[in-house]
Amino acid sequence: MNVLLAGASGTVGSAVLQRLLAAGHHVMAPVRRHSLSKIPSADACIPIVWPDEGLTVSSLDGAEIDVIISCIASRSGSPKDAQRVEYALNKELLALASSLSVKRFVLLSAICVQKPRLAFQHQKLAFEQALQASGLSYTIVRPTAFFKSLSGQIERVMAGKSFLLFGNGDLTACKPISDRDLAAFIVDSMGANNCINRILPIGGPGPALTPREQGQLLFRAFNKPPKWRSVSPRLFDVLALLITPLAWVSEWGRARREFLSIGKYYATESMLIWDAERQRYDAALTPEAGADTLADFYQRIASGQESLPVKDASQSLF
Repeated sequence: MNVLLAGASGTVGSAVLQRLLAAGHHVMAPVRRHSLSKIPSADACIPIVWPDEGLTVSSLDGAEIDVIISCIASRSGSPKDAQRVEYALNKELLALASSLSVKRFVLLSAICVQKPRLAFQHQKLAFEQALQASGLSYTIVRPTAFFKSLSGQIERVMAGKSFLLFGNGDLTACKPISDRDLAAFIVDSMGANNCINRILPIGGPGPALTPREQGQLLFRAFNKPPKWRSVSPRLFDVLALLITPLAWVSEWGRARREFLSIGKYYATESMLIWDAERQRYDAALTPEAGADTLADFYQRIASGQESLPVKDASQSLF
């Protein structure tokens, strides 16, 4: 197939790109000019600059596209960035898909939109709704936590420091999924008839893990004695209250307050299927895919087989 992959320079997007090329698909990857060097040079992969004025049929230079996959996501989670990326840029892709009459639009979303409280969650949902109303065939993939998002405390453990827990460390749980397994799931769903016009939550293999259990895996991988430090999630509320006056008068303040809200959300909400009837998260209802485990991921980093993930805003709390 001829695939247009948006977000190919990102963590998940680059894994999806590798999977597409390995499967023999031809890929066009629109990225910002500063990210062109991140796209591998291959006959089956064509990187193009995402124009400031927006993607159009003419910007593709006559290329035929069968499927559009969007792996773009806001890096900061700020209200402005969320609206621009999660909604507006995806709307550009949707308009392009309609113009090209593509066979399928595959969207990488997130399982946390089940209980939306944050700006980026509302923008993700707004685009999901636009996609569902477009008349195009679609697949919406909602993964649980990524391995990278659970890597923020690796350096602390390596340095012999305490693993930070919110509350007792059992407030939340998730079924983390690797980039490779998620990429395989996304690419496989692209051509599957049973994935047409469906929202697909997905996690990795094995039981759900609490933060305390994640810490135990880290200590074991790096052969360090367990050391814990508990932090109350209310800390986010206190800090948000202190920064509220700045949020009234500046975009910087609003972005910082939203970032604290993101931290509070992930400290208190599980990344699992939400059972609305029972009002609880349910690991048993959360589908699994792949074979990579978080324990193996930590072991590979500890042994030097894999590099430590580059931190981004989602990990800077630690």
